[in-house]
Amino acid sequence: MRMGLRCRKLAHAVLAFSVSLPAFASVARAMPKRPMPQAIVFVTGNAKKLEEVKHILSSGSEELPFEVTSQKVDLPELQGSSTKEIAVEKCRLAAEHVKGPVMCEDTSLCYHALKDLPGPYIKWFLEKLGHEGLNKLLAGYEDKSAYAQCLFTLCAGPGKEVRVFDGRTEGKIVEARGPKDFGWDPVFEPLEGEGKTFAEMAKEAKNAISHRGRALQQLRTWLIANAATFEAESK
Repeated sequence: MRMGLRCRKLAHAVLAFSVSLPAFASVARAMPKRPMPQAIVFVTGNAKKLEEVKHILSSGSEELPFEVTSQKVDLPELQGSSTKEIAVEKCRLAAEHVKGPVMCEDTSLCYHALKDLPGPYIKWFLEKLGHEGLNKLLAGYEDKSAYAQCLFTLCAGPGKEVRVFDGRTEGKIVEARGPKDFGWDPVFEPLEGEGKTFAEMAKEAKNAISHRGRALQQLRTWLIANAATFEAESK
């Protein structure tokens, strides 16, 4: 008797659950879906750089209300009176090409003894001279100090305002140490790096003090605080 009663109760419960499933499904369909986050195109063809940028932007307790994608865009070599002016024009052209929200990066490595050279041309200096050559540029100077600068520019679309976020880290040029697979990191030893080059530092430690990390944290803070404004500008 007891087993029969239990079986009947179980059968009723299963039947009631199966009857309610369509109701649950209709409620779920009626619920508003969470909109997909708007995409901001990071103009780069460097997968490793994209990975680092996404990692930095995803840090923090508050979620970034935008998705970051990437696209390689061939832009003309620009000339200007300042690094900031060039960065702004580059972002403006990128927004016209992408026809939507974009962010661009312009990085400089500036030697005080060489009056801020290589500066924004560091990419080509590295390609031609290598890490050893970058170090030898200061062979005749006692002053080995330098600073790394990163300008991140953000634009909601063609014809929209370009915003600039400036990160800077002081340090010095040393003989290459650490992995050599990420730009000039092996020859730059930041003052806050406890004697390590960028290449020798753990990812989290580097991002906390790097020029890129500082610029991106400014960008992230602005986007979170002004998400509605930026989204409206992009439409």
